[in-house]
Amino acid sequence: MFTIEYFVGLILIGIFAGFASGLLGVGGGFLITPLQFFLLKYIGVAPDLAILISFGTSLAIIIPTSLSGAYRHTKSMDNILKPGIRLGIFGVIGGFVGGFVASALPSRTLEIIFGLLLLFIAFNNIVNINKEREKARIPFNWTSIGLIGLLVGFSSGLLGVGGGIFLIAILTALLGFSMIEAIGTSSIFISLTAIGGFLSYMITGWGVSTFPYSIGYVNIINLVLIACFSVPMASFGAKMAHRVPQKKLKIIFSIVILYMALKMLGVLP
Repeated sequence: MFTIEYFVGLILIGIFAGFASGLLGVGGGFLITPLQFFLLKYIGVAPDLAILISFGTSLAIIIPTSLSGAYRHTKSMDNILKPGIRLGIFGVIGGFVGGFVASALPSRTLEIIFGLLLLFIAFNNIVNINKEREKARIPFNWTSIGLIGLLVGFSSGLLGVGGGIFLIAILTALLGFSMIEAIGTSSIFISLTAIGGFLSYMITGWGVSTFPYSIGYVNIINLVLIACFSVPMASFGAKMAHRVPQKKLKIIFSIVILYMALKMLGVLP
């Protein structure tokens, strides 16, 4: 089942997703999840099992990957730690619940939900591509922190992503964060939120998953091999994020998300 092509695929996922995680503050789950899913289907794993393994393993990988990027961002910005931790506290709860809900839904339903959410975020970024910082539409207080943390955390657990792609869009569009501030805050949030979803996928897949070398829906081979490359690449990506103009970051962010959205919806082969 595990071929040389499979291992090479995992290494490439780690390099690509790790760099994107640090550069864009997204945890890399929006790449790790679908790319793992396509790779698992390629070696013959049933789609229903492949999607859940992709979600659970992705969340496990996101924890060390996002921590690597978060550490680099906090060295350049000292105002992102507090909002990131506050949002992350609620995100852990939402992620835990979302992981349990995901195990009860058909794989195609999850793919469509994931694709539509990515499509919305890509469209929002394209519309606001020239805005460096938008005016805050809602106050950043405990009420908004709780609601945003729970909702983004729930989507994180449900879809096997860190939630950064959703959080960055919310922070920049509604809360007046600059792109680089949102990326840094998101990287801290993700490292906490992924814990809740990761634990739920281990529990719900316990005794159910028949894929080799797995604990629940978390595959150890995928976790170790991808993380070995994603963690150092996330640190490098975060360093590069502070050198790239914010407009270019938005363009890169939008293109990658749009491609993955169309791929998950089945528009692209």
